[in-house]
Amino acid sequence: MSSTSGIRFLNYLARLYGLQTAYYDVNNCRQQASPESLVAVLQSLGASAASPQDIQPAWRKRRQELWQRPLEPVNVLWDDEPPLIRLRLPSDTAENLLKCHLKLETGEEYGWTWRTADIPGAETAEVEGIRYVVKHLPLAEKLPWGYHKLNLELSERYEESLIISAPHKAYSPPAEEGDQHWGLFLPLYALHTKKSWGSGDFSNLEELIDWVGGMEGHVVATLPLLATFLDRRDEISPYLPISRLLWNEFYLDINAIPELQECHSAQVVLESSSFQNEIKALRNSRLVNYQRQMVLKRKILEELCRCLFAKTSARLGELHHFAEVHPLVEDYARFRATCEKYHVPWRSWPQPLRDGILGEGNYNEENRRYHLYVQWLAQQRIENVSQKAKEKGVRLYLDLPLGVCPDGYDVWRERENFVPDTSAGAPPDTVFTKGQNWGFQPLHPERIREQGYRYTIAYLQHHLRYSGILRIDHVMGLHRLFCIPNGMEAGQGVYLRYHAEELYAILALESHRNKAIIVGEDLGTVPPDLGTVPPYVRPAMKKHGLYRMYVLHYELASNRQKGLPPVPQNSVASLNTHDMHPFAAFWQELDINERQELGLLDTKGTQKERRTRRDIINILGTFLRRKGWLKESGDDTFSALEACMSFLACSRARIFLVNLEDLWLEMKPQNVPSTKKEHPNWQRKALYSFEQFCQMPQVVDTLLNIKELRKRSKQK
Repeated sequence: MSSTSGIRFLNYLARLYGLQTAYYDVNNCRQQASPESLVAVLQSLGASAASPQDIQPAWRKRRQELWQRPLEPVNVLWDDEPPLIRLRLPSDTAENLLKCHLKLETGEEYGWTWRTADIPGAETAEVEGIRYVVKHLPLAEKLPWGYHKLNLELSERYEESLIISAPHKAYSPPAEEGDQHWGLFLPLYALHTKKSWGSGDFSNLEELIDWVGGMEGHVVATLPLLATFLDRRDEISPYLPISRLLWNEFYLDINAIPELQECHSAQVVLESSSFQNEIKALRNSRLVNYQRQMVLKRKILEELCRCLFAKTSARLGELHHFAEVHPLVEDYARFRATCEKYHVPWRSWPQPLRDGILGEGNYNEENRRYHLYVQWLAQQRIENVSQKAKEKGVRLYLDLPLGVCPDGYDVWRERENFVPDTSAGAPPDTVFTKGQNWGFQPLHPERIREQGYRYTIAYLQHHLRYSGILRIDHVMGLHRLFCIPNGMEAGQGVYLRYHAEELYAILALESHRNKAIIVGEDLGTVPPDLGTVPPYVRPAMKKHGLYRMYVLHYELASNRQKGLPPVPQNSVASLNTHDMHPFAAFWQELDINERQELGLLDTKGTQKERRTRRDIINILGTFLRRKGWLKESGDDTFSALEACMSFLACSRARIFLVNLEDLWLEMKPQNVPSTKKEHPNWQRKALYSFEQFCQMPQVVDTLLNIKELRKRSKQK
């Protein structure tokens, strides 16, 4: 491996598998991937690279495999471009017949035959003694949008490709419907009412939507609502779900479940003084206790499930029909029941179970029924929430996490779609000097293609059926992910590239089918790390109609000399994100204090951050005063907050998203990246209940002012 020739062929092999052999860090310095890292990731991707002697043969084999493949497993046909399919054919097949069969998504079928010599050629190459020619196969006409199957037969060889026929741009509402909207953000777990059990639930989300719609707001945004392990204290992050295909039963409102009216045993448990005391304790806690609350909810849900299955009824028939229509939910229920039987991650199960074969006797039947039942209830509730939003003219803004828990359902069932023995993360930067390991496996860029992006399409559809806006966490992941081999430090990772145009095509198609806006989280990790957004990402987002995020803190940090850049029209503007401290803490530099206390900044780093922050606040104050948003005497935190929100409300951004907690000058963040036990991430409730903040003049008057500013901005 130490020889120049060996390194050269290793780099050749890496590129064939989509690996970058070098990248530029946040300081614009070139970082070369180590041979050890490249070899480790190549092996995880399926390359035969166990020893230095394997590298050149592996490169020759992979190169030959790619050229021997006449048809890519996926092809994109944009609706504004000629319908051409790229073919790779041996030059000695020039007189052969090429039989084509196209099956549209609708079921319509077409067939035709070409002489390969009649298909226009583009380029040639010689690989392992065989000359190949690249040709562009024209289709008869433009295809309707959808997922179609193209089959080719050449010299008794059959090839198939998924054809994604898609609009070039994702959906965006017409100008009269989509301009100058505003809305609120709050994690659902943080939302609480006088009746809730210690956190928000789907009923509370409906109440929030109703309230926002009543004030002529247009958006309600929250964090991921996906299934998580609720009995594991170390995995409560909404960004590490056990599946991107199922909802979280934690958010069920027990009192809204129809079975409660007829289930006497559940009523007895619920009404007992000990149970009510437990609810009261959860309600009075400042933090959400997921495990304790779910123990209570499950007691009632299990009783309701037993009552439902005890006798034939219309509701039981609906549940059976749901299971038939959604076999994935039945499979998931068996997985969860098996988890509860063995109490160890699935990799430690007996071999047949580990390989995905679950049968009766491998799990407790009551637990299987329970998980089937709660998923059915959660599905009904998310449908109700979505319908409420549509009735009120509000777009439900959901969040799609980048990864999933490695011990969860998706990795167990879809393991071929994930890169084994690796974790996604981020390279070292000015904040995380050792890099970051996010603890989940990246998707395998080739295997998801070979399966026609079945899994990807499924989790996008799962969200887009119910959301008016979908935020794509770490949108850079459409292009590349930093992959860290197991056992290596985070800084030893390697960038793995994806077929971005194919992913954009799927997003564009699904967004149009559901009339949903796609927002790309294009902010990197945390300030001032802006270098994690490669220069080609935002142009690609603009090309394909994805909204970008304009976050005031980031925009100021990106170029302090020039001040605030203009707010793009197709963007979601906000003061901060869930990974940042609220505005008041930012303005008063309290976030710097907390990061120092948590050990995320040393003394030198703290001093540098303070100097930078003071520059930013001075520049921002000068800018706001010059524009007339901030009075000369208005140096208090709330005046600065109002000025910043007024600036964003009057901007060209199609959506202005208000962090509800900013309105009462909250100081504490919902999440501090790179902390676990040091900070109660994903647990802090809103300081005020729904009933309280709905009546607070500081909240209501500010939102009504934003509403008027947005209207005025639209009229300009």
